[in-house]
Amino acid sequence: MPRRLEIILGPTAVGKTDYSIRKALEYGSPVISCDSRQIYKGMTIGTAVPDASQLAAVKHYFVQTFPVTQAYTAGDYEQDALALISDLFDQGHETLVMTGGSMFYIDAVCNGLDDLPDGDQEVRDRLWKRLGEEGIESLASELKTRDPETYSSIDTHNSQRVIRALEVCLVSGRPLSSFKTGTRKKRDFEIVKTGLQRPREELYSRIDRRVLAMMDAGLVEEVRSLLPYRSCQALQTVGYKEIFEYLDGTIPLEEAVRLIQRNTRHYAKKQLTWWRRDQTIRWVSP
Repeated sequence: MPRRLEIILGPTAVGKTDYSIRKALEYGSPVISCDSRQIYKGMTIGTAVPDASQLAAVKHYFVQTFPVTQAYTAGDYEQDALALISDLFDQGHETLVMTGGSMFYIDAVCNGLDDLPDGDQEVRDRLWKRLGEEGIESLASELKTRDPETYSSIDTHNSQRVIRALEVCLVSGRPLSSFKTGTRKKRDFEIVKTGLQRPREELYSRIDRRVLAMMDAGLVEEVRSLLPYRSCQALQTVGYKEIFEYLDGTIPLEEAVRLIQRNTRHYAKKQLTWWRRDQTIRWVSP
């Protein structure tokens, strides 16, 4: 039998967790998470980590694995995930289930990453300093000017992604998008992509309700516990940045909630725009 990896993808809050667990139980597979934020310890509520019963139903990998202080890239994930996939196939699994919404992680596993120029720590530090002084909107605006293609394809609320793209532009003098050759690396297993979709208004309603549920579950206290690490790349993401602003006294709590809902909807839209270009995805309703 051919070795087969089924990737269950889709926008945030569409229902990937329950669907992937059902598929994993059907195949006798663990669930391999490809979520670039659930991979961090301590970011439980704000990243919608599977609950205790879901984690107990099947073995999960790459969930709450690394401390928020550790920088972890899509390139790291490509290497670690491929090693795990190979090991699981060698153990006798015929079909494996991977699920998540991180576009770059999924691309890294399916296609491999292009070789990018080496980073420059001085440039990176300067950009992170600017982030603190000017905010992400200023850096995203510069990226839009320097590399509109990358700007249109990444989550511009993700500081790590924006800064990495700008760093490449500044170090190389070329846009990040110009390094994307489109050359796929060969994998020794079959890849099947299943995309989950819902009507837009239904998806947006689910996002809004989930944010409220996160607040009820204690998101503010979770973010408060992470205050000593707020400058870490892992925490430059929707759901945490807005609560940090509330804890700073910059905005009221109601505005923080509204912004999390709005920014999450924007991210879901960007995820769908990204994946609509991939004609190999089979779209289904959860």
